[in-house]
Order: sequence, then structure tokens, then C-alpha cells
Amino acid sequence: MRIVGGQHRGRVLVPPSGRDVRPTSDRTRQALFNILEHGDFFTDDAPTVAGRVVLDAFCGTGALGLEALSRGAEAALFLDISRPSLDLARANAATLKETGRCQFIQGDAAKPPLARQAASLVFLDPPYGQGLAPRALESLSAAGWLAPETLCVVEVGGNDPFDAPPGFEPLDDRRYGDTRVLIIKRG
Repeated sequence: MRIVGGQHRGRVLVPPSGRDVRPTSDRTRQALFNILEHGDFFTDDAPTVAGRVVLDAFCGTGALGLEALSRGAEAALFLDISRPSLDLARANAATLKETGRCQFIQGDAAKPPLARQAASLVFLDPPYGQGLAPRALESLSAAGWLAPETLCVVEVGGNDPFDAPPGFEPLDDRRYGDTRVLIIKRG
């Protein structure tokens, strides 16, 4: 598992032990960031990743948030209910010498604490097959984690149903093996 682009390209991340955490593959991350960096998703004409505050919810290894930092994101917020996952994300940030631009928050993305800071780019990679993504989006929005017009990248299982909650507009839907990646925007 490596950072696939930006200033930390090629740097190795510590993978999870066991099967509780399922990190996004390098290939899927590369495809996703190509879409984000070449897409026109914001009305302010600013870059999709560079300069943004990013939330990596259900962060696991932190690979998505760290990839965003490598590509110029201003800051990354890592949210996970699991202390070992947060410790792993923290260790990976330390390996890249990025802890100064990171915040690590232990909490359930489906029942999050009140936000310390709103993000304009969100990565949401919940466990597959549990229907957590729509509920987490609504809860994160209600708790102040999502800025107006936040772009949300949601990863679900290839066969998992997903309906964007009210107030979220679907923009893109792609499949990578057994993974489905949706890009939606909060209105």
C-alpha cells in the first residue's frame, strides 16, 4: 500500500493487520484522484483537492486523507470509531511527516460528535453491506462536518444499494472490481 500521487508519491503506508480494515486499493485510489483532479465539481473554480479541508470518515489506515494531503489538501480530519484504526492512521501520517496538518478524532461517523471544523471534501468508506453510508452522510451533515456544497466520495460494496440522502446530488457512479465509488454533492 503506497501513496500514488503528489509530493509523497511512492511512500509506503503501514497496512492494517487482520481483516477488520479494508483499505482502498492503490489502483482505485489512483482512478478516484484522477477523476477528482480533472473534474469540475465546485462552482468556485478552485481545485477539487488542493487547498481543501478533507474529512476521511471510517478512516482505517488514513490512506484517502493522506493521499489528499500529498496532493495539496490544506488539512485532513480523520474520524474512526476504532482506536487501533486511528493509531494506524496517526502512524501513517507520522511516516509522511504530516501530523501537523492532521486531526484524529475517535467517534462513530453514523453518530458523530459535533464538528471541530467543516470539510469541503469528504471520503466515506464504511464497512460494506451494512447500509451505513447514507446514515453517516446525514449525521455528519447535521453535526456540522460538511461545509456547503461539500463533495463526498462514498465507497460501498459493488452490490450494495445506495440512495443519496435528501439534500445530496449524485454526480458520478463507478465500479472497480467489487467496489462501487460514488461522487455526490451536498446542496
